[in-house]
Formats: sequence, C-alpha cells, structure tokens
Amino acid sequence: MCLKQISISLENAPGQFLTVSECLGVEGINIRAISVADTSDVSTVRFATDNPEKTANVLRSHGYSVKETEVLAVEVPDHPGGLQAVLKPLKGANINVHYLYPYLGRGESGQPIIIIGVDKTEKALEVLKKNWVHTFGKEICAL
Repeated sequence: MCLKQISISLENAPGQFLTVSECLGVEGINIRAISVADTSDVSTVRFATDNPEKTANVLRSHGYSVKETEVLAVEVPDHPGGLQAVLKPLKGANINVHYLYPYLGRGESGQPIIIIGVDKTEKALEVLKKNWVHTFGKEICAL
C-alpha cells in the first residue's frame, strides 16, 4: 500500500531529533517507522506516522522544512532471503529502490513490514500487488 512519508533535514547536533519527537508527542502523533541518514553537518530524517497530514502541519508550524513523499509499505516474508520476494519483481520491472527501512510493527498476516522509496511508485505498487497475490494468494500489505 502507499503511504505518505515525511522527510526533514536536521542539523547534525545533539538533541535535534529529540526536539522533533517532543513536538510530535505533545500533539499525540505516533512515529511508526524511521530512518536517519547523516552527513557531517546535516541528517535527513524520513519517517511515517499515524497521521502524516497532522505531522507535516505540526513540523511546519515549528519552522521545519517538510517534504512529503509517497512510499510503499510492504509485508516481507520472515525467513532468510524473504526480502527477495519484494526486490526481484522490482528489478524485473526496472524499478530502482532508493532506500528502505523497517516499520515498527507487523502486518495483518503477522509478517514484518518495510517502507520502500522507489523511482516509480505507482508502477512498483502494481508490480508488487500482482506478484504478491500470485505468490502468496492474498493482497499486499494492509497496515
């Protein structure tokens, strides 16, 4: 399924993400997935929350520059090599995976969930739905 990812850039200094977490926590927003990529000066924080619209509004009201992106949330079979069930169909459709990170929780079937950022989101969703139903006999992830 598609979901809205929120991305912000933070100064790479102690307490920067704590401030973000406090802003969201006060507003009752729960972070469900998070990825931090750092350089020496700036960290890019990508996350999914239980209310992306409210998250973006809260962060903007606190002066953060917010980027909203459609990403995929996909259940992954929980066994060695299980990630191949997602990556092989994407490669076969010439879809580039830019990044992925874990979702904090499991899907309806009890399998782990990953968040995937790709270059062709709509096509990736179509490919994964087709492959997932063919391979596992059911719909792709539902959160």
